[in-house]
Amino acid sequence: MVDVDAALDASGLTNEAVREYVKHWAEITQPDRIEVVGADDDDRLIAEAVEAGELLPAGEGRYYSRSYSKDTARSEERTIVATNDEKDKGVYNNWRPAAEMKEKLTELMRGQSKGKTMYVLPYLMSPKGNELAQWATGVELTDSRPVVLHMIRMSRVGVEHVNDLPVQDDFVRAVHVTGDLENLGQGTPDDKRYFVTVADERTILHFGSSYGGNALLGKIAHGLRQGAYDGWATKKFLAEQYMLIGITDKETGRRYHITGGFPSASGKTNLAMMLPPDALGDRYQVDFYGDDIAWLWVDESTGKLMGMNPEFGVFGVAKDTNESTNPTALHSVDPGTKVIFTNIAYNPKTEEVWWEGRTPEPPADVDGWLDWKGDAIADREPGDTSPWAHPNSRFTTTLANVPNAAPDFDEAAGVEIDAIIFGGRTRDREPLIRAITDLPEGVYDGLTLGAEATAAAEGVEGQLRYDPMSNRPFMAYGEGDYARHYLDIVGAAKDKPLFAHVNWFQKDPEDGHYLWPGYRENLRPLLWLMQLKAGEVTGRQTPVGIIPTQEELELTGLDLPQEDLDRILDIDVPRWQQEMGFREEHLKAFDRLPEEIWEAHRRVAADLDKQA
Repeated sequence: MVDVDAALDASGLTNEAVREYVKHWAEITQPDRIEVVGADDDDRLIAEAVEAGELLPAGEGRYYSRSYSKDTARSEERTIVATNDEKDKGVYNNWRPAAEMKEKLTELMRGQSKGKTMYVLPYLMSPKGNELAQWATGVELTDSRPVVLHMIRMSRVGVEHVNDLPVQDDFVRAVHVTGDLENLGQGTPDDKRYFVTVADERTILHFGSSYGGNALLGKIAHGLRQGAYDGWATKKFLAEQYMLIGITDKETGRRYHITGGFPSASGKTNLAMMLPPDALGDRYQVDFYGDDIAWLWVDESTGKLMGMNPEFGVFGVAKDTNESTNPTALHSVDPGTKVIFTNIAYNPKTEEVWWEGRTPEPPADVDGWLDWKGDAIADREPGDTSPWAHPNSRFTTTLANVPNAAPDFDEAAGVEIDAIIFGGRTRDREPLIRAITDLPEGVYDGLTLGAEATAAAEGVEGQLRYDPMSNRPFMAYGEGDYARHYLDIVGAAKDKPLFAHVNWFQKDPEDGHYLWPGYRENLRPLLWLMQLKAGEVTGRQTPVGIIPTQEELELTGLDLPQEDLDRILDIDVPRWQQEMGFREEHLKAFDRLPEEIWEAHRRVAADLDKQA
């Protein structure tokens, strides 16, 4: 049996509750070695990973990794929230009893770390000293060195985070065991993988993956699922899959902060990392706080709704990232950043990397190039156009590497939230932006957020795949209780944020071109939203919110056809009436949905009928 005390003593880890937790799981998983990790170990661990072939050099200060071919994404159907109370069951959280899942995971993990090192990562998913830091502290145990390196980039890692805990037992227990990836039955009835958050015991047990979303337990499992449950249980905060940005008007000195949720492939990361359009760059500055998670709370001393990004890095999708779509992301992985790429195309001869959308065409000279599975591109059959990089290929880099990272992204105080926005990929019905001043209506809009994803497969023209608050895969408790909690937290703020819905993806019904150019131009409707909050514009009231007039939008340097502009600043009432029926069916599935949400639904439906 490994000498746990000696390893913990050598690291300076003094928290007795953590030490007992490590001993407990060392006895179950039976590692050969134990190593406590801090951020200072990064360079040494990179060198060890390169020597072991777990990472490959991708140019100066950049690294490449390749995962098992069936282990490339989160697995929602294997992801479970377990508690001791069945009332926590929701439509989306795949609830199971805590006792059942703890027993199952313990047996799956038993003896699985033989011959391996157990890495102990004390971490913090918040700025140090933040008001929510006591719920942001955890200890991940993992048998994967690459997972350790990703966690160092995505969280604050070091023994000081647990040694200094006011209540030594107050931390999230997060256990990750990789398992025998090639023999886990992925996608079959014998699938052995389980990704479980035992939310009311603040324990996370993940078995059967080394992919980031399943293995970086501080990120989604703690940052979203456990965080959401803790926020609800304590009535203190919200943990949301939201981006967070700051916008500064350099002429007036005013600064605004906007957070919000977007379903997959709806432009969240590009919006979070956007730069101002060239025509507006002298006046406005956009600062990046985060592209994936925000925790929101009300500062009791000021009554302000505050927000912060609990993460320390970016786990970004590589596909379609280039100088036009997201130059900020591209330069956050420059040489010397110690970025880790996963599952993109790689050339071991030149140490170059490539992914679809990086350049208009793949490299012409295919000598040495390997696809994401490690197969030589040069050996492909003529006409084989399968992707070089996996569609979910990733880059992991720290926030400090993002060129427009906010200077205060790691400050304890967080930032005041001025607006909460939602946006899904919708070809019609949704205008460029519509603002909502009523809190229940804003929450109702978030609960009915969706994107066109499976409409063709489901055979219902125009129907969305609903993704409440963009949190569908991360719900930790029942949706009705979630709505009540959201109303209570935001409702406690003295100066409430504006809500808004944005859509960059409306298309011309004739030729299918996008009516709005998107990307950097998306700052323009957000500027209007901030002017609306300041009382500088009034917009035009519609049944579904306030829409800007053409005169109110800052369009300097942007040449749009009048017909396109007219279309994105209007609503299609018959399509909206159709949508209201879909929304009603969607909301009926949620137990204990607050009456304020139903009142908002009926009010919007009635106003649409009046205008029809």
